[in-house]
Amino acid sequence: MIDKLEDVERRFERLTADLSNPDVLADSARLQKVSKERAGIEKLVETFRTYRQVLADLKEVEAWLESGGPDEKSYAREALPGLKEQRDTLESQLKVLLLPKDPNDDKNVILEIRAGAGGDEAALFAEEVMQMYLRYADTRGWKSDIIDMSPGNAGGVKDATVTLSGDAVFSNLKYESGVHRVQRVPATETQGRIHTSTITVAVMPEAEEVDVKINEADIDRQAMRSTGSGGQSVNTTDSAVRLTHRPTGIVVKCQQEKSQLKNYNMALRMLRAKIYEIEQERIRSERDSTRRSQVGTGDRSEKIRTYNFPQDRLTDHRIGLTVHNLPAVMTGDIEDIITACRTFYQAEALKAQTGGGPRSQPEA
Repeated sequence: MIDKLEDVERRFERLTADLSNPDVLADSARLQKVSKERAGIEKLVETFRTYRQVLADLKEVEAWLESGGPDEKSYAREALPGLKEQRDTLESQLKVLLLPKDPNDDKNVILEIRAGAGGDEAALFAEEVMQMYLRYADTRGWKSDIIDMSPGNAGGVKDATVTLSGDAVFSNLKYESGVHRVQRVPATETQGRIHTSTITVAVMPEAEEVDVKINEADIDRQAMRSTGSGGQSVNTTDSAVRLTHRPTGIVVKCQQEKSQLKNYNMALRMLRAKIYEIEQERIRSERDSTRRSQVGTGDRSEKIRTYNFPQDRLTDHRIGLTVHNLPAVMTGDIEDIITACRTFYQAEALKAQTGGGPRSQPEA
């Protein structure tokens, strides 16, 4: 591990030097690439340098304990447990930081939420979960845009598509894909019976043009009237756009902008993300043919979480996590849940890397 860390440190030093290179400074694309790569390994290098200093301190203290004077031995006995604990903590952090990085972690996200089983109650819950993610995005300083939404018959949403842009959006939300189940007494229930409804959440990394090339000749484009609540353009102009990608059968729709061109460009972003997701799944399946049957695959058909309102309890079935205070959760207080998922899968990835894990997991 030390050799690998030293190689990374040398790479970091070369990148730092490049930031002062006039040739790099004169090339904005190269400068951005160097800055991004350096930032990506900065935490690893800083942790390694701290770890190396702790090892040096530990070696010195152990020498004092072996052959030092009375005062040195007394100090060494006091300092030794803390240094060992610090060493072990840093070693664990380094192992996580050395895990292969998911290339999508820094990407923005297209979030799709759809009502599933449960009729009107599912649509109401779908809107609540959408608002939960929007509020969480706000606490993270991310930019959010609702780019398409179909209302439910009795309120809520049948389906909604949201873009989230900011720092490490996919890294934080990638374990949210799957079936979210709600158990509660609907407002329309007169006898107090608990109903169970489901929604599906899909978190897709937004693909760049360099990630996915789309032949415009493969796209059927249809303009139509916007529907639902909105401004003067709703139901009066053909500003909404529906795109059908013939090779894959994917259909996307966008109606949030007044301009048909803006809706087209947004729909194209959605289409690119969906095609990219299909390609990523194909690659993952080839790499691990059993991935779909494993815990935590992120497959949107997998039941990942239950929100039980009568018991004020949220359960994440993949990682065995139970938390209470659902009112806070539904207002976007989900940082602890997201951190717990990320920590769990990092630990699973470490087990797999060292041969100790029985399951194949998403990249940490």
